[in-house]
Amino acid sequence: MLNKIFLMGRLTRDPELRKTASGTPVVSFSIAVDRDFKGPGGERETDFIDIVAWRSTAEVVSKYFSKGRMAVVEGRLQIRDWTDRDGGKRRSAEVVADNVYFGDSKRSNSDTAPAGEYGAAPGAHGGDFAELGEEDSNLPF
Repeated sequence: MLNKIFLMGRLTRDPELRKTASGTPVVSFSIAVDRDFKGPGGERETDFIDIVAWRSTAEVVSKYFSKGRMAVVEGRLQIRDWTDRDGGKRRSAEVVADNVYFGDSKRSNSDTAPAGEYGAAPGAHGGDFAELGEEDSNLPF
């Protein structure tokens, strides 16, 4: 069985960082994702999807992402059953993010992660790359 989801959309609000009673960081946010097709009125429809991220991913999202920023979310779909204040049974769906990546180019130096501090993506090499100069023009690719 497989439960894997990839989404790309813009944050509809600033992420809300909280900590559990045991101190584990958790962040929640929503992204707006356009559908690939147009509706009956000729307009693209948009889905608003709730996302939750835990631990270091939560900390990175709360620090470097904000409303309007494009994000790529990799995770799994989770369905939760719960009871509202009136005692009614409710069901909600959300994506539990394993990784969150920047989906747009940096807007300014103040709202992007410094090289090597990206953290949300295991194996991301942030500062390990250097720009090629003219002396590197003999590379075989």
